[in-house]
Amino acid sequence: MKVLFMGTPEFAVPTLEAVVAAGHEVVGVYTQPDKAVGRKQILTPPPVKVCAEKYGFPVFQPVTLRDGSAEENIKTLSPDIIVVVAYGKILPEALLSLPKYGCVNGHASLLPRHRGASPIQWSIVSGDKVTGVTTMYMAKGIDTGDMLLKAETEIGRDETAGELHDRLSVIGAELMVKTLKGLEEGTITPEPQDESEATHAPIIDKEMGYLKFDAPATDICNLIKGFNPWPAAYFTVDGKRIKVFASKVSGKTDKEPGTVVRSDGELIIACAEGTSLSLTEIQPEGKKRMTAKDYLTGHSLEVGSRVGQ
Repeated sequence: MKVLFMGTPEFAVPTLEAVVAAGHEVVGVYTQPDKAVGRKQILTPPPVKVCAEKYGFPVFQPVTLRDGSAEENIKTLSPDIIVVVAYGKILPEALLSLPKYGCVNGHASLLPRHRGASPIQWSIVSGDKVTGVTTMYMAKGIDTGDMLLKAETEIGRDETAGELHDRLSVIGAELMVKTLKGLEEGTITPEPQDESEATHAPIIDKEMGYLKFDAPATDICNLIKGFNPWPAAYFTVDGKRIKVFASKVSGKTDKEPGTVVRSDGELIIACAEGTSLSLTEIQPEGKKRMTAKDYLTGHSLEVGSRVGQ
């Protein structure tokens, strides 16, 4: 098939490469404009652009899709299908019906669960045991279109969002190739989503990672894994942030949430419902990541003191 690909971050790159490897003709690639990155604000192309240029595909980076120029350009490219993976822009309705096979999106959750911008993170934060990727027809709403194929995978007990991201990017690439084959052969029956089972995975901001320790230890542990590597969960000591990248549920305690239960080589904090959490890998403000044991060698946290308040 003649494919127009739309995607931006690293997550989308394996799908673009898989579409090429499967023998489809990529007529063009739409991706977000280059952005200034880092302290020096160096203008940097998105990963999908880098991949597309490697293959010599035409690359388009419009600021908007709503001024009519994208529609005219896509008509000229005349794709059989538009494949969208983490593009980062909502497609106008006028574009959805242009190709013969429509617009197909690869979404990193088992829809209708975790519709929205951050499904990988919220699947872990929510304590899901299983997640996956869904291919779907794009519709007017956000991730509301009819589902095509699904691929499931178990979430590892200690798996972080970063690790799950990498696995799902590969799973999603394989699933998209199967989807294109099935659509071309007419072997896929679209399935409407059950609205009663829909949940939302909103955009994540840094403040969502603030730990007050006022939830059960298991829930906080899930949030720490779900926000690793970005934006990272954190708490405060003397007004300074300490990021948390790894933890494990500890024993029972009768202390108030946020109370330091132990700080002699192991940093254990009381949480809600009589639970406690051992913080195993942290990053003090302005420092490198380190074990809690190394942190406690040079810092004193009194047992009975409060953090995260």
